[in-house]
Amino acid sequence: MTKDEKVQFVINTLNEIYPEIPIPLDHKDAYTLLIAVLLSAQCTDVRVNQITPLLFAKADNPYDMVKLSVEEIREIIKPCGLSPMKSKGIHGLSQILIEKHGGKVPQSFEHLEALPAVGHKTASVVMSQAFGVPAFPVDTHIHRLMYRWNLTNGKNVQQTEKDAKRIFPEALWNDLHLQIIWYGREYSPARGWNLEKDIITKTIGRKSVLDEYFKNK
Repeated sequence: MTKDEKVQFVINTLNEIYPEIPIPLDHKDAYTLLIAVLLSAQCTDVRVNQITPLLFAKADNPYDMVKLSVEEIREIIKPCGLSPMKSKGIHGLSQILIEKHGGKVPQSFEHLEALPAVGHKTASVVMSQAFGVPAFPVDTHIHRLMYRWNLTNGKNVQQTEKDAKRIFPEALWNDLHLQIIWYGREYSPARGWNLEKDIITKTIGRKSVLDEYFKNK
């Protein structure tokens, strides 16, 4: 299979498995998505979706959020981990949204990445899912799968993002990054991986990854 055929195989397979793509983090607008994505750092989406309703019941917009103290925010979000940094980030970015952006989440990478506790990946998710701007946020699942599928050298997430944007059509980025995340969780996890169920890696996987898999069977 040529590289182009492999890429097409990935796209076709993911579309067959996920014709409808669920959004992993529950939210109702750009602000609640931004907060949910920020909370998801080193925390499962399932846990985030348990915690955000508690937080959003008290504050689901920047104006109400700044009325809470950093300590109050921290108490609610503690189960998500990294709560000292995240609570400061949530309070701080809410303040900046009010002061500089009229209480609205800005629709630009530059302004998003200037907010406290917001990195490139968080900004990419918000731009993609809230505003429909083509982006390819790379998380651990995408990083792992792109390497397993021999579509990147796995050096770092920055390289993986570059490679994904180069090989996949821009119009598909927003769907594909979500489809790959779901596929990684369901069929190609880091632990407890069953290659028989992982049709994509089984078909186009990197030889060294497949050799390693069978060696450890």
